[in-house]
Amino acid sequence: MTGLTAELVVDGRAPRTPALAPNGQLLCYVVAPISRTGDHLDTELWLLETDGAAASRRATTDTAAESRPRWSVDSGTLFFLSDRADRGTSQVHRLTLADGAATALTCWRAGIIDHLPLTDPNLVALLAEDEHTEQDTRRAQDRDDAIVVGEREPRARLRLLDLRTGQVTTPSVFGDRHVVELRQRPDGGPLAVLTQANADKDYGPRTGRLHLFDPTTGTAEDLGPVEAEAHSLAWWPGEDGWHLGYVALTPPVLQAGTAVFDLTVDSHVRCNRTSGLPMCPTELHQTDTAPLVVFADGLNTTLARLDHAGPTTLSQHPGQLEDLATTPTGEKIAALTGTRYQPANVHVGPPTGPLRKITDTRPELDGIIFGTQRPLAYRAADGLDLDGLLVLPVGKSASDGPFPLVTIVHGGPYDRYADRCQLSWFPSAQWLATAGYAAFLPNPRGGQGHGHAFAASVAGRVGREEWTDILTGIDLLTAEGIADPDRLGIAGVSHGGFMSAWAIGQTDRFRAALVLAGVTDWGMLAATGENGQFEAALGGSTGWSGIGPHPHDAVSPISFASRIRTPVLILHGTEDTNVPLSQAVYFHRALRHFGAEHEFVIYPREGHSIRERNHQLDVLRRTRAWFDRWLQP
Repeated sequence: MTGLTAELVVDGRAPRTPALAPNGQLLCYVVAPISRTGDHLDTELWLLETDGAAASRRATTDTAAESRPRWSVDSGTLFFLSDRADRGTSQVHRLTLADGAATALTCWRAGIIDHLPLTDPNLVALLAEDEHTEQDTRRAQDRDDAIVVGEREPRARLRLLDLRTGQVTTPSVFGDRHVVELRQRPDGGPLAVLTQANADKDYGPRTGRLHLFDPTTGTAEDLGPVEAEAHSLAWWPGEDGWHLGYVALTPPVLQAGTAVFDLTVDSHVRCNRTSGLPMCPTELHQTDTAPLVVFADGLNTTLARLDHAGPTTLSQHPGQLEDLATTPTGEKIAALTGTRYQPANVHVGPPTGPLRKITDTRPELDGIIFGTQRPLAYRAADGLDLDGLLVLPVGKSASDGPFPLVTIVHGGPYDRYADRCQLSWFPSAQWLATAGYAAFLPNPRGGQGHGHAFAASVAGRVGREEWTDILTGIDLLTAEGIADPDRLGIAGVSHGGFMSAWAIGQTDRFRAALVLAGVTDWGMLAATGENGQFEAALGGSTGWSGIGPHPHDAVSPISFASRIRTPVLILHGTEDTNVPLSQAVYFHRALRHFGAEHEFVIYPREGHSIRERNHQLDVLRRTRAWFDRWLQP
């Protein structure tokens, strides 16, 4: 048996986006490294027979970023994106199974964002930005490239690739709107097209509209507005004609649970098909008949069929199931799922289950002993049912406690902990368990998996009831003799980083804290973060909401910096546009002003997630050393 090392955590590879051939016999999936060592993230396409008759094989031998595998209707051709010719600029490629040859189909200077092979074997729909003109190039070379906000902003447009001629044409439809997603009707009819006013993440997701586009005539029809964050388009036939569905946030609160919305195309009548359910849809998938819906269901996952009367449960899966793919008949599916002690791999089978594991992308973890993981169920102070996970130190049982306990809060807040393997480059539960720590992974209100009301309850109230939800769980583990009340730590990334920063401004119970890419001032985040309107919904106000006092000040950790006595490690990437570096700088300056013990580490070139191998190793080692310093006797 070997022990878990930081290198074992970050040097692994993970499967992504499985794609089933329409005949169900072949599957293509992407293999991506967990960390990046160079300027580009090199990924690979692999092919596998779903009956397990042969081992997986590389689809190509290129060193490139390969992604978005899509099958032709006859299952004989695989289309995918690759940047092998010009790194960082993806083009559509075609792999013909008969001869194994892969050829580039486009040379679009701006690169291809996405693609969809149509039922017409000669057409592929593309999403791509406009190509740069010679005038653009001259202006850049002359440094006459001032950016005027609102002018010449990049937008993805619908384009058509004719495989007979190799020509790419751009239909004059949708005006200057940014195209987000495409889905063709199962019978080969029009395309459903989802657009936004622009690509800006703050404004665009609130301006979605649905359209129909006929690739034969080149004409389009506007079906009207859709709810915020719409995605996952799917068609299905009904007695009253064709229906078009999608997953989106439940109005009117921007921070809310998701729902499946159903638009009857002929009448333009729209309704919420998952209203009142105690779980949250995450994916909607088209078949020839009724679509399939993936639900986050507490700590686990439910797969259902969207029938006329509502969702019909087909199977339930422990932990998390995601990246679902299905054959057109819906009789076979592929998805990523794992266990408490095995990272996710591709599984196949009928939607009613069981699913069979057909890949093994992390054999290096075989033989590693993990800490025992168990689900928790408890009630909040106001009686609300809550859940979470407890991971014990490696080789220990609950009776061996009390242990130093690190509470790791998830991000979002519209995210969740599922009962799956808790191992990642972030100081995850299993990484800490190898060093003798117990880890508490709470799912407080505001998160995913318990319906709309559960998620929406934190809007304008972050740090209130969700904080007491977490504290109640810590008190429970302390009372059970699992947590040592004198050796408590707290950690989190993004919204979890906010909760960590918030916690140490509310209590001195924690002996150490970690804030990675954390929110410290909601007003500033609403003004500078890429998702400003969503952050404003969480914080409750913006800086331009009058002269104040503002509601967001009362829920911002920076307002309580003078109270902080807990040593805190602050980690942040310089290129983070989701939670900008200024959030960490603000917190650091406040702590320095008040003389609070802290360490501030900035990672160059990193965004909201840490991607470079050496930086991931530093996060793992530095954070465990930080907790060792303050929590170990």
